[in-house]
Amino acid sequence: MVKKTAFLFFLALLISSPVYAAPSTESLQLSVDLVWVMLAAFLVFFMHAGFAMVESGFTRAKNSLNIIMKNFITISVAAILFFLVGYGIMFGTSAGSFIGADGFFLNGVGDIGFFVFQAMFVATCATIISGAVAERMKLGSYILIVIVMTAFIYPVVGHWIWQGDGWLTTLGFSDFAGSTVVHLTGAVGALTVVLFLGARKGKYSGGKVNVIPGHNIPIGALGVFILWLGWFGFNGGSTLAADPSLVPMVVGTTLLSTAGALISSAAYSKLRFKRVDASLSLNGVLAGLVGITAGCAEISLGGSIIVGLISGVLLVEGITFLDTKLKIDDPVGAISVHGICGIWGTLAIGFFSVDTGLFYGNSAEQLGIQAIGVAAVIAWTALTVGGFTFIITRFSSIRVSEEEEVSGLDFSEHGSSAYEFKDTLLIKESISKNGELGLADRLNSLPESKTS
Repeated sequence: MVKKTAFLFFLALLISSPVYAAPSTESLQLSVDLVWVMLAAFLVFFMHAGFAMVESGFTRAKNSLNIIMKNFITISVAAILFFLVGYGIMFGTSAGSFIGADGFFLNGVGDIGFFVFQAMFVATCATIISGAVAERMKLGSYILIVIVMTAFIYPVVGHWIWQGDGWLTTLGFSDFAGSTVVHLTGAVGALTVVLFLGARKGKYSGGKVNVIPGHNIPIGALGVFILWLGWFGFNGGSTLAADPSLVPMVVGTTLLSTAGALISSAAYSKLRFKRVDASLSLNGVLAGLVGITAGCAEISLGGSIIVGLISGVLLVEGITFLDTKLKIDDPVGAISVHGICGIWGTLAIGFFSVDTGLFYGNSAEQLGIQAIGVAAVIAWTALTVGGFTFIITRFSSIRVSEEEEVSGLDFSEHGSSAYEFKDTLLIKESISKNGELGLADRLNSLPESKTS
């Protein structure tokens, strides 16, 4: 009997499973929050595919490869510089409520997930410039602009508004997900560089505005859909927690504002130009997204529709005004989408915020604070980007030559094309004039490629 009992006890030990302590509610919540923020970061990262498709689709085929490379370089440079210095300037201990003073190389930073999420935002701000300067800017000059934007200019704006001790935050300025921090900053930078660059060859002549159509609007439309999807992470992830009451509200306002902007931009383009313009309508989607980004957490669902409807109309009028009156050549409408609608979205809080808005029985104080923040960011970005661009132009032109612009930046900057263009006259002429070769020709010309 004793032997049987001992055998059964030994057998029970062999087949028994280890017992683990049940995770606490707090640890589960932290895990869920982390998963949500990381998912949102992945969605924002995917937005860069959307930007690349919108920019290439809305411009000419001969510049597609250049645009693709700019978007890849932008997110890569931005991530590294944000790690080195940008994060510290933006979220480090505040020095005079103006700039961060520590946290460089992420020293002392424990929340790496937050860094990853914010790194996606800094790249988004920089890539806004890419579309506005498309088809005529040297790649090297563009990279220099990206470096100064991601390492210094954008992080300072972020410190003012998102660090917690920044002077605009202390003032009461509100920008939940970045209508001003990300989009207005990027748009002002884009406008400033475009003023130095000038218009594309043939855009304005004889007092007329000449249309330079994009080569693939379906690709651009797919890019817009990708951006719309990614924006749910852009705004929703800015909650920084899987809050069951806040996240659905933020996503809901984002959806409704965007839908309203698409409808209003399409309808207004029909009223204004007798046609439902596809490119304006697609940009209307982006206008609605930018317009609600600042107030997506404090504007009601109904209010978000109004914000979107107004965003769509502002987009159409903004592009028309910049193009026909100011003769500012913006191939993809980035300045209007991110700048004009970024201003509107920021000011809209002063009207539609359920907590502080004028239309909810409050004073105009919040509206005034929002206006101060907008003016400060415009002044800061214009002065810093303008000053830096001016310095660059003292050493070399930031614009490609006329011959390179005509032949396309794909060939002049990269020695190849996104599409098959070897038999076109322009490419052959460029080769004969400049003596430049494609990648295969350059590889075959290397000494080690020659056989005896």
